This record gives sequence, structure tokens and C-alpha cells, in this order.
Amino acid sequence: MRLIGMPDSPYVRRVGISLVAMGLPFEHERVSVFRHYDTFAAINPVVKAPTLVLDDGTVLMDSTLILDALERLVPADKRLMPADSAAFIRAQRLIGLALVACEKTVQVVYELELRPEDKQHQPWLERVRAQAITAFDLLEREVGDGGAWMGGDRPNQADITTAVAWYFAQNMAPGLIDPAKHPGLVCLSDRAEALPEFQAVPYA
Repeated sequence: MRLIGMPDSPYVRRVGISLVAMGLPFEHERVSVFRHYDTFAAINPVVKAPTLVLDDGTVLMDSTLILDALERLVPADKRLMPADSAAFIRAQRLIGLALVACEKTVQVVYELELRPEDKQHQPWLERVRAQAITAFDLLEREVGDGGAWMGGDRPNQADITTAVAWYFAQNMAPGLIDPAKHPGLVCLSDRAEALPEFQAVPYA
């Protein structure tokens, strides 16, 4: 399989880390939707990262849809989503919060870095900032002190996506989320980043 996209995207990185955690071999092609648009378009005409090209040539996109497909390619002991219904629903809620945190952080970054300053809309910027902060605040309540995985004895997809979202926000939008107010997420992120699965798909 071929994973297409830059690892500074939280969506690309969550897929890459998950592929490693599931034991699925893949090649990571660092193609940017900005700098390598034509190259990306030759692989996926709609130019969406991440893109995953399966062994048979099927092109998948959208990190959540890709991960849902991957869950069906591995045995039960390698899956990252809980089998128990209640645990599955909790994981889905946590992943939803982490993805909101990612999405709103991306919107803040795009507004500040891609839009000319005189065209930036401050009410919109404050709104998406508030949404990102709220998402991380809610995740902080869930992770406790960060010393245990939310998925049990090993990280599940909620842990992976939450840790990726936190690391992304701290690197791409420093100052947006105060680490001092989120010690549990800091601990979870530090523990996750030390894992071989995370080190195999470094942020930069």
C-alpha cells in the first residue's frame, strides 16, 4: 500500500501511525497538496490528503474512511477500535472531539498563514479558536492524568487521534492551547510520541 501526504497533517499522520500499529506494510510518499499539486493529482485527481492506494490500485481518501477500511483488513487482535459496543461508542465520541480539535486548529492556521492579514475575519477566527479550545478541554477531562491509555492496556484509535491532534496543535499553532491547563494531554502525548509506532511516522 502507498500512503500519500505530508506527516505534518494530523490526518495523514493518524493513518500512518495506525498502519504501523496494525502491522500493515506500506510506503509513505511525502507528496504535498500545496507544493506538489500536479504529482498528487496524478495519484488522486481530487488531491485530498491522506490518500491511500491499496495493493490492487484502489484509491481511498479521508482519514476516517481509510481507517474504517483498514479495520476490515486485519485480525481482531490488531484492530484499533473496540469490539464492545459501549467502548466503541466512547471511542467514537473521543475521536470526534479530537477531529474537531484538528479541524479547528487547521482553520486557525489557514486563516493566519494563507489569508492576507487585511482579509482575515476576526469573529470567525475567534469562533474557531474557541471551538478548538473547547474540544481540547473536553478531551483533558477524559484522559485523566494521561498515565493510562483510554483504550485499556494498549492505545486504541481514540488515543492515537487524540495524541496526534495535541502534538499537531502544539507545533502548528503554538499559544492556541495552553499546555499548563492540559497536563493530562501533555502526558498522553509524551507517552504516545515515545512509542515505536509514532516514531515510525514522525511529525516533520
